[in-house]
Amino acid sequence: MSVTVRSFAKINIGLAIGQLRPDGFHALETIYQTVAAHDIIRVDASRGSSIEIRCRDQRVPCDETNTCYRVADRMLRYWKQRAKVVIQIDKRLPVQGGLGAGSSNAVATMFALEREMRTPLPAEERLRIVAEVGSDLPLFLLGGCVLGVGRGEQVYPLPDLPPIACVLVTPQVAVSTPQAFRDWDAAVESEAEDRKLTPPGASITLGKFNRSAFEWLSTLGEASTGAHSPGSPGATPEVSGVPAQNGGDRAETPLLDLVRAGIENDFERVVFPQYPELRDVKRVLEREGCEYASLSGSGSTLFGLFRSAERAQKAAEHMGTEGLATIVTETLPRARYREQMFVS
Repeated sequence: MSVTVRSFAKINIGLAIGQLRPDGFHALETIYQTVAAHDIIRVDASRGSSIEIRCRDQRVPCDETNTCYRVADRMLRYWKQRAKVVIQIDKRLPVQGGLGAGSSNAVATMFALEREMRTPLPAEERLRIVAEVGSDLPLFLLGGCVLGVGRGEQVYPLPDLPPIACVLVTPQVAVSTPQAFRDWDAAVESEAEDRKLTPPGASITLGKFNRSAFEWLSTLGEASTGAHSPGSPGATPEVSGVPAQNGGDRAETPLLDLVRAGIENDFERVVFPQYPELRDVKRVLEREGCEYASLSGSGSTLFGLFRSAERAQKAAEHMGTEGLATIVTETLPRARYREQMFVS
């Protein structure tokens, strides 16, 4: 019998772009947060020697370029096993919307294929495989609230947020992530020339929101669970920034603390001028009463965090009358991420 898993999406609660690295990637800092919205992945393994991807959405590649294919291929090679693997992708999330759907699909395939083959991978091998396939994949090994550094592939679990109502809005706009990075580099170079600064990249430093965000999340985690923040698969990297806001009941006011922390997504600076309709959607979310709105990744999906599910539902219904495609969901803490992954 096949194994069926939920492939959850992520949003980026803030994203800082740093200098261009020697390997061609930009240094990044971001806080990933998984949400309950998901695709469905079904994996079946039988006798044979092939990997087949099936998906009705024509925008999803069904060849060896698919991240699910690449993960499954590496797993079989590591195990030194042959099998006919069929991976069925039921798309419910936007394609190339900044929600990490393709990366999540690949990690969901990993967990499903492990169960189907009854052969779990060592933790270090899981991490090696997914990091080879893509920068966004490792966060889905953890789920919940996750600090991402490096090119985004170095991940550290942060204290979890309590579930927060969330509305996802995906306009009919295709944003190219490589082009967004090129636009960012051009903007930085232009600013450097105007201000007679050092060459682009050399003057960029990260950590502009991580200290405040990390301390806020730590306090929130302790207040809401009565426990200290969970450990990470390694030392948490040094981060800098303004001090966290003090005072107040953080278990009840996480969204206000989030706004006070000054978290933002750097991509908005270059994506919004190119696609003003995305800026307009963010304004709509704010007008509908969300406490925090942002582009996720490089877009094109935007999200709004609301104080209640009722407010989120009402806002989504109102935006739907304006022709905007919305998904009402909530943030997904780490424990729920793991508990709800496998479909019984």
